[in-house]
Formats: sequence, structure tokens, C-alpha cells
Amino acid sequence: MAQTPPSNPGSKPARTLKLVALGDSLTAGYNLPASAAFPPALEQALRAKGHAVEIVNAGVSGDTVQGGLERLDWSVPDGTDGVILELGANDALRGLDPAVTRRGLEAIITRLKARGIPVLLTGMYAPRNLGTEYATRFDSIYPELAKAHGLVLYPFFLEGIAGDRVLNQPDLLHPTAEGVRVIVRNILPTVERFLATLPAKS
Repeated sequence: MAQTPPSNPGSKPARTLKLVALGDSLTAGYNLPASAAFPPALEQALRAKGHAVEIVNAGVSGDTVQGGLERLDWSVPDGTDGVILELGANDALRGLDPAVTRRGLEAIITRLKARGIPVLLTGMYAPRNLGTEYATRFDSIYPELAKAHGLVLYPFFLEGIAGDRVLNQPDLLHPTAEGVRVIVRNILPTVERFLATLPAKS
């Protein structure tokens, strides 16, 4: 009769990493079923690749960077292993001073770092109808902050779907469920690289 091999008493199942996706409507899943929003779609894709993760959807439609900063402490609870930071699109749509957006993002990053919570920063590009000078100032925020704070950066959250009428809802601002899947597929390698940087905790 075959015997079951003895289990290794020193082995433990992989600890589930707890991430928070802090963002605006692009994270929240505007006009989509909850299961089709970016955080659960990304969680499913990561789990399919063998990563034990839970991703909390802390997206609020209409949020600016300042809005995210104001709700940061209760949106990102203690015990969070990492944050995917997706904010700034509404700042650009409203034509807010890029210096204000930069200060707000830096404040979020600094406060999370002080709590020992790593950040994956996702970038955004300004609408080109705001002019070259504005776009240059806004677009540079993300790579410069990532470099200054040693963050993993995904340069453009809407990579692969921006302006695509098939992958976006009629407003051409918010992705369809298929658009979200494209975002997830494109960002997945960067998220996996981020996960590899997270400190091990017991």
C-alpha cells in the first residue's frame, strides 16, 4: 500500500500579499461590473500565474491627487504590503497646475514610505489640447518622482487602449471590460517585478 510522503514540517504555504489599488475611476471601474474593474482583473491574472495576492479596490471616481491624499490613511490600512498608485488623470482633465499634482503625489508617496509601504507608480499623460508646455510639465511628474524615490514605474496606465473606440466606453475616457483586460495584460510584467521587490514578512 502506497504511503503518503511525510510533509515537511518547516514548509509553510505562501503568505497572501495584500495590495491596495489607490486611484480614480480608472481603478474604480466606472460603468463596469465590480468583477470587471482593474483590481479584481489584475488579482485574477496574478493568481493565474501563481501569485498569492489580494488587491483591494480603493478607486474613487472623480478623485484628484488631492482627494487621494485626503483619504490616504483610511484607504490604505495597516498591514498593506504594497500600493498601486493610479492618480492624476482628473488633475490633467481639469487643467490643474502640474506643480500641485506633483506635490500631492509626492506627499502620498512620502507618507506611504514612512509607513513602510512600497509603491508602484502608474503614470498618466496630459491631454494634448492643453498645449505642449502643460503636457511636458505634467508628463514628467511620474518618471521624475519614480527616480527620486526609487519606485517601480509603469509609464502610462492607459498604454494600448488610449483613444481606441473599441476598448473604451463612448466617452473615450474609461475602458470597457475588454479594455481593462488589455491594461492588465500590459501592466502584468511590471506588477510582477514590483511583487519581487516587496520585503518578506512573517
